[in-house]
Amino acid sequence: MLTSIRHRLRAFAKDESAAAAVEFSLVALPLLGFLLAALQLSVIFFAGQMLQSAATNAGRELMTGQAQKGGMTASQFGQLVCNPVSTLFDCSGMMVDVASAGTFSAVNTSPPTITRDANGKVTNKWSWSPGGPGDVVIVKVMYDWPVFGPSVLGLSNQPDGGHLLVAVSVFKNEPFPSS
Repeated sequence: MLTSIRHRLRAFAKDESAAAAVEFSLVALPLLGFLLAALQLSVIFFAGQMLQSAATNAGRELMTGQAQKGGMTASQFGQLVCNPVSTLFDCSGMMVDVASAGTFSAVNTSPPTITRDANGKVTNKWSWSPGGPGDVVIVKVMYDWPVFGPSVLGLSNQPDGGHLLVAVSVFKNEPFPSS
């Protein structure tokens, strides 16, 4: 009986008929993870480009003075930013910061710092200063994009596991009549 067991173990050790299946099973999970990470990264880049386009297009309302002359509020401007991309983004999660200065060198171009309460809700108070004729304006639009999968892939940069998308548009307002 002991020789029979030894014989079967030797035969099992020499058998290579399922080697490809075993090797594939060892490689399949990491391969699938990297494929999903690549797909997710492409979606993040696409969403970032859509957000940038929305910020640039909405900034034109400020640059031409239409928003200032129309008495546009911060929430109305946020809706103007979100309307063209509302199929991809949840407008309630979009954060819009508009600041103005007299010169380009005086504009605050530091990256935004997101602060959160104990429940993870953003507590920042964003500025709304669309500027007057000839002022330099910076529009920052931020969105916490959800990331799926393990954090070891490095796609998340937020404590909640999301990826902060930031779109920035800096321009000088046209010399529109201020009235």
